[in-house]
Amino acid sequence: MINEKEEQITVTTYNWGPCVIKLNIKDDFKKILVDEAKKNELDFSSRLAGQIRKETGYSEKSREKIIPYLSPYLGVYDECFQRYQNKKFEKKPEYVLSALWCNFQRQHEFNPPHDHDGKLSFVIYLSIPDKLKEENKAYKGKSSGPGGIQFMYGEGIRDCITYMSYFPKEGDMFIFPAWLKHWVCPYKSDCVRVSVSGNVHDSAPFNQIKKGSLVDEKTEEEVYLEELKTKL
Repeated sequence: MINEKEEQITVTTYNWGPCVIKLNIKDDFKKILVDEAKKNELDFSSRLAGQIRKETGYSEKSREKIIPYLSPYLGVYDECFQRYQNKKFEKKPEYVLSALWCNFQRQHEFNPPHDHDGKLSFVIYLSIPDKLKEENKAYKGKSSGPGGIQFMYGEGIRDCITYMSYFPKEGDMFIFPAWLKHWVCPYKSDCVRVSVSGNVHDSAPFNQIKKGSLVDEKTEEEVYLEELKTKL
């Protein structure tokens, strides 16, 4: 585990398998995530793996506003990934923020083991209630405990690290490969924990897909709304 500072962004790299990093986001990034979340009412709960009642998606317009705030953190991930792999990119990656949604996790709700679409995924923790912090602090098990996040890679082999668990703090951001299995533990406290998750695609392959017959140059939200209309 390596702690570094790059352009005043504190980053922790976890050396255990795939490249996973933890950062602490700045207040301006947190503010725009909260402000734009208030403007979006698109229900994402039926599209995601979790057993969480309220998950709302950010519109394409909101995502465009957020990208400039997100890009420096993706840049930090790229730098960490190159050092982790001990090789340089031939070409600087160009990313598309293909999906972004806000999770309002409540008592007994959880996310089962799952992965995401795209190249990279991330989660940002906006609000961790005191009740949940106290419950997790009292937990005596070996996992991340109530409200924690766990990543799993490979098989359970003796003397090999195959999973990583962490109880987040407000402002924490994890960036990781989209294919990496992870899950969110439930908790008993009567409170709401708020986080924002997103998927990032390589721009070239993603743009080729958008121009094809799969989505016919429509945004994810437009496709989803059309699907809803057919069910009404």
